[in-house]
Amino acid sequence: MKTSTRFKKKLLASLITASVAAVAAGTPNISVAASADANLRGHAAASAVITAKQISTGAVRRTKASTDGSYALVGLPPGTYQVDAGPGTERTVTLSVASTATLDLTAAPATAGAPSVTNATNLNGVTVSATDLREVKTSEVGTTVSLHQINTTPQASRNFLEFADVVPGMVFTRSADGTTSLRAGAQASSAINVYIDGVGQKNYVLSGGITGQNASQGNPFPQLAVGEYKVITSNYKAEYDQISSAAVTAETKSGTNEFHGDVLSSFTDTAMRAETPAEQAADKKTSSHEKDYGFDLGGPIVKDLAHFFIAYEGKEFNSPTTVVPAGDASYISQLPASVQSLLGPASLPFKENDWFGKIDFEPTDRDRFEISGKYRDESSISGIGGDTAATAALNTKNFDKRFDIRWDHSTDSWFNRLQATYENAFYTPTPLYTGDGSAYVEQENQNQTILFTGNSPTAQQNKGQKGPALQDDLTFNDFEWHGDHVIKMGVKYKAVKLTAQDAGDSNALYNYAVTQNNGTESIPYQVQFGSPTPGLSPIAKSSDKQFGTYIQDDWAVNDKLTLNLGIRWDYEKTPSYLDYVTPANVIAAFNSQDPNAPAGQTYAQTLAKGGVNVNDYISTGSNRSAPKNEFQPRLGFSYDLNGDEAHVIFGGIGRSYDRDLYESLQVEQTKSVLSQPTLNFNTPDKPCVVGQNSCYAWNPAYYNIATLQGLVAGTTAGKEVDLITNNLKAPYSDQISIGMRNKVGDWNTSAAIASVRSYDGLVFTLGNRYPNGAFWENGSQPWGNGIPGFGSLIIGNNGLETKTTQVLLSAEKPYTKESGWGATFAYTYTHALQNNDNIDPTDQYAFDYETIGNYPYTGSGVSKHRLVATGTIDGPWGFVFGSKLTLSTPIPDLNLACYGATPTNQDGNGFNGGGCRSVSIAPPSTGRFLIGGKFFGYRDIDLQATKNFTFGGGIGGYVRLDLINVFNWDNYTQYIETFGTNGVLNRVPVIYNPIGEITGYPRTLKLSVGINF
Repeated sequence: MKTSTRFKKKLLASLITASVAAVAAGTPNISVAASADANLRGHAAASAVITAKQISTGAVRRTKASTDGSYALVGLPPGTYQVDAGPGTERTVTLSVASTATLDLTAAPATAGAPSVTNATNLNGVTVSATDLREVKTSEVGTTVSLHQINTTPQASRNFLEFADVVPGMVFTRSADGTTSLRAGAQASSAINVYIDGVGQKNYVLSGGITGQNASQGNPFPQLAVGEYKVITSNYKAEYDQISSAAVTAETKSGTNEFHGDVLSSFTDTAMRAETPAEQAADKKTSSHEKDYGFDLGGPIVKDLAHFFIAYEGKEFNSPTTVVPAGDASYISQLPASVQSLLGPASLPFKENDWFGKIDFEPTDRDRFEISGKYRDESSISGIGGDTAATAALNTKNFDKRFDIRWDHSTDSWFNRLQATYENAFYTPTPLYTGDGSAYVEQENQNQTILFTGNSPTAQQNKGQKGPALQDDLTFNDFEWHGDHVIKMGVKYKAVKLTAQDAGDSNALYNYAVTQNNGTESIPYQVQFGSPTPGLSPIAKSSDKQFGTYIQDDWAVNDKLTLNLGIRWDYEKTPSYLDYVTPANVIAAFNSQDPNAPAGQTYAQTLAKGGVNVNDYISTGSNRSAPKNEFQPRLGFSYDLNGDEAHVIFGGIGRSYDRDLYESLQVEQTKSVLSQPTLNFNTPDKPCVVGQNSCYAWNPAYYNIATLQGLVAGTTAGKEVDLITNNLKAPYSDQISIGMRNKVGDWNTSAAIASVRSYDGLVFTLGNRYPNGAFWENGSQPWGNGIPGFGSLIIGNNGLETKTTQVLLSAEKPYTKESGWGATFAYTYTHALQNNDNIDPTDQYAFDYETIGNYPYTGSGVSKHRLVATGTIDGPWGFVFGSKLTLSTPIPDLNLACYGATPTNQDGNGFNGGGCRSVSIAPPSTGRFLIGGKFFGYRDIDLQATKNFTFGGGIGGYVRLDLINVFNWDNYTQYIETFGTNGVLNRVPVIYNPIGEITGYPRTLKLSVGINF
């Protein structure tokens, strides 16, 4: 070690002690960014100076080897470098995103373990042969998606996350309405996080995982600006925060010492695609088109000193979708003819603009400054498809602005990053049509809506987040004790204002009962509408404060064993939840006479008989506190069997906390200010006692919203009360994995078993109880026995859980210029369970059983088997060909099955007290592939062919054809349910709806052209 080692040890010990003390004291958290940087470590001559020069930008980094020859270069932008430790040791290597690679720089020739994959890369007009250094000594379960894969794999959209499903365990989905999502295992998409240049894009308000991706057809980031990215499905290191599922960390492109740019345009329309199943059934093809266009430009401001990069991508879609009713098939035929005419094909227009810009400045070989910004805005007509007709469409605006400035400073023994960020993202859907809307509901199961033909008051929303963050990350790369250590720690503070408007007062939704044999009632049995409280804002706001801390030690014990030891701590204050005061009139209602109970019994006593203690939910403004116990150990190892990186065993165990979405936390406040009263009407099929429990005799005047609002003006009649537990916890997951990586010739393979258990998801259940405390009487729930003078009581508690075990197999032959081809294979076996029957994992409402604890564990909406394979090959005459195959078994239908079983008036044995039960039933497979019988529920083969041209003067171009879903396989997503009768479940209770919605695309031809220079 150097002469300053003793001082550095003392300094490091002091910093570690200080960070632990800061956690104990509850000070702002240390949370290092989930960096996209590359790290390089290895051995050289004792005390040698190691120099790494990035070829494209001229940026230089230096460090000094210790007395035993060990060295580490940290915080390097991914790319191709010339690295040396003196004469005779020169190497040219390529470092990938978010990786730690090993490079031996001794004067002797590279050992057998040195990576041997070479690739020819064109940098600044010069072809450079570089060794790709791949990270294999890591406990993380994940894969890197290279820029070559992004450029050559067939693609239907320009959403860069589409390529993540080449990673075992990941699923990228395009729904029939064009919206996209990315998820891992059984957890919802909201559990993931995406880090752009180390900055998390987390959505704190809405589902979707990252800002802008809730119910959006758009792209989270310009694909032209993405260099490459890494997907980690489990056992990430301690630097990753606000996540309980997969992490995606992407590196953006930067300007270089030469001017380079691209211009692109792609197009497809009605004539270039096949009909959807619904269009075939209707004998009518909906007009559609998709356009993508954009450019990027980068180059030097001052050569070797400062560079710029800018990218823009635009989208214009008019996507086909299908309106298909939900629920048991026996009810659908009973819908009125005018309603059935709304079924079938429809379209969804969409437009997006997506910008990104970056400037970097390196005044010395020790300092680097970066400033970058992103701007995204989109508008669309959305919400159509599935059980929602075009008359219930939404006019949606969605924008996302982010800015980032950072300073990197390095020395021989440490690296520091100081970073400041700002974000502003909002999602604002409003009903396209205002006034009366209708919903058609199964008479036997009022939790099952067959079709929406209009909007409820909750359709009008305004939800978003904005605010700054400041973080500092410190890495020591020169510490020795029984091996070599790279120790990272950091601190982050974030102040973000959360906003949520949950409803408006321009729409009323009328519910009509549909019977199995007697058609649809002509008058509604129920209505929900917005009722504002004069003088109070319907918008909830919270000045959220987020803290976190972590320390991570990547400990190379010897040339075979590496330990990844980390722990992080997170803390969050959400004032609108913590400081909320339950309204006095609600408390008074709890303590008033239950009108349906014997004299002297209050409603609170009724609830207590049913196991609900109102004091667990009544907030005084000072009896709630934010959890301070979110400690998350992240422990892992890798063992290189022969010390040559050819055969590496790896594993890990850890915990990771996510966040409760503000969309859920704000309901206490917004429901009481802009309540959505639910009034009942006495009808033959849905009788109620007029004058009790918000029941009225029907009057056609009630089709007027103002008349309805007049019924409850100055009262609380029919107003739902939402309360959340005072002991709210953050959702988290526990992860454990074991696996092995092998290098077999030119192929890199991996096999792993991973188990992820998620806990404490927030869920809302019905709090109402009958006077004797029961939740079930005569097979019915106490919907009519709400809080006296109010409507129903909805209570929020922690309790949603998932259990996922996966076998993850992958094989990759990396593309090289010398071989001219590359291929990947990713297979996932999934066994997943969840304790609710919502097929949408973002749905946090569970009304089918008394409590979430009464729900049985059923299979999740995840395919049991999934295979994704890709290939690329260089053809003659400047052609490049690519292919992608995706196969998976059917996704189970999750629902509450009611088929005439005798009600027991209590939950048990999988059944609820009404004689229905939660089920997870996979429909019969519909598809074959090559050989064998029908096994698959999803099949897709995509092809692309690109012809590259050279025009001279450094200008090139290309023409590309993508053929998506070559064989036009129908990948259905909707089900026809005929569960059974007389308590007997049918032998085949669920099948795919052959004229329903599909996921992905029908066969589609897409033409792209581009110019590059």
